Amino acid sequence: MVRRVAVLGAGVSGLAATKWCLEEGLEPICFEQSEDIGGLWRYTDQAEEGRASIYRTVFTNSCKEMMCYSDFPFPDDHPNYMHNARVQHYICKYAEHFDLRRHIQFKTMVTKVKKRPDFSVTGQWEVVTQRDGKEETAVFDAVMVCSGHHVYPNLPLADFPGIQKFKGCYFHSREYKEPEKFRGKKVLVVGLGNSGCDIAVELSTVASQVYLSSRSGSWVMSRVWDNGYPWDMLVITRFRTWLGNILPRALSDWLYVRGMNRFFKHENFGLMPLNRTSRKEPVFNDDLPSRIACGVVVMKPNVKEFRETSILFQDGTVQDDVDAVVFATGYSYSYPFMEDDSIIKSRDNQVTLYKGILPPQLEKPTMAVIGLVQSLGPIIPTVDLQCRWAVKVFQEKKKLKKGENLKQPLFFPSSLPRRYGSSTTLQTDYIAYLDELASAIGVKPNVLKLLLTDPRLALEVIFGPCSPYQFRLMGPGKWNGARKAILTQWDRTLQ
Repeated sequence: MVRRVAVLGAGVSGLAATKWCLEEGLEPICFEQSEDIGGLWRYTDQAEEGRASIYRTVFTNSCKEMMCYSDFPFPDDHPNYMHNARVQHYICKYAEHFDLRRHIQFKTMVTKVKKRPDFSVTGQWEVVTQRDGKEETAVFDAVMVCSGHHVYPNLPLADFPGIQKFKGCYFHSREYKEPEKFRGKKVLVVGLGNSGCDIAVELSTVASQVYLSSRSGSWVMSRVWDNGYPWDMLVITRFRTWLGNILPRALSDWLYVRGMNRFFKHENFGLMPLNRTSRKEPVFNDDLPSRIACGVVVMKPNVKEFRETSILFQDGTVQDDVDAVVFATGYSYSYPFMEDDSIIKSRDNQVTLYKGILPPQLEKPTMAVIGLVQSLGPIIPTVDLQCRWAVKVFQEKKKLKKGENLKQPLFFPSSLPRRYGSSTTLQTDYIAYLDELASAIGVKPNVLKLLLTDPRLALEVIFGPCSPYQFRLMGPGKWNGARKAILTQWDRTLQ
């Protein structure tokens, strides 16, 4: 029976893991190598080794009603999309409210996680930590890996011939903090993800010219949607998900492309994805189309070759006198503390996890990897539910059928990889994934029952935003404030 649980990292995933362990009567010890909680959301002026790094002006892409912990709404007066400092303040308040800090060991680095010799019987792990130069070893019944995947930069310089002779400066977006030192310069940003677009737009306010290079294009969405409401409160609904699943694929794809082009035609702006119907995560940027229209950001195809002061692109155009290059080329998975790296990683550096959580080849399901699933939806409610599910598995309250975790390493239906395109992340549909986990532990809202007993709430659950409070309406972990939170979520949005 699991009692002691090691939680690796005190970001949004680690705090959720610590809280749910406590709720279920387990004894978590959370190890955090920095001096404070927050993980990705804790801004520092310099990128720190071994932890995520953000630039000064990062704002959320999900609105406050959709991205909160399921029993801890953001304050009413907070804006719908928040600066990283506000999110960090909220995370600190969450930890304070549920008294989580006393279970965290700060400035403690986990250097090794390995199976005990009797793992096949006990499922126990040996965790080696380092603090103030001293090394300690402890035995845990389970491990929750909450270290995130925005730590180790992916800088594929081998894909860019001639980069060694380029005389300007170049660096990964992880090192970028603010634009001032690029004033009056010509800058190339490589990568059309959220970071690349944010940095290109911000640099365009001071640089003489910004070029944004993309290999495969991307859909660009605005945070502000119909009638000025947050995009996710209108788009991420049970009704829309159900509609998308029952419509013929061709019609669903046509509606998807039409919806993405509703504010501007991506083709005209050089942004059209190569795979038009791919459902991989779009970019959220309200300013990029206007920056392109104003000419301060110029779209470019993939880089073919770097020269001393110029860059040749795939379409044959050459850009002279480029001063700096920012590689917004994403991150790699790395688990340097795992003695056996293949437990989490599989072939071709891909991650294969049952339900997106459990390493499938373990004899005992006593390790959970939290926060690797990506979808068109916020991360906090996702990791919150992942932790609830994992803790139930640890306690054997949610029994895995014999061999279940071996036969189905990925729960995702076979249609999903085709729909979401090739990606190293575990891409899935947000509502379908949360419902899958919620059903397994008995907390998925029963819509038919609600229609009979509480029709007003039922209609909001079906047609309104799929906010995290929905998974606290019934079953184990029910929260008495969930109904009120759902019925007042639009009021808080307007406020």
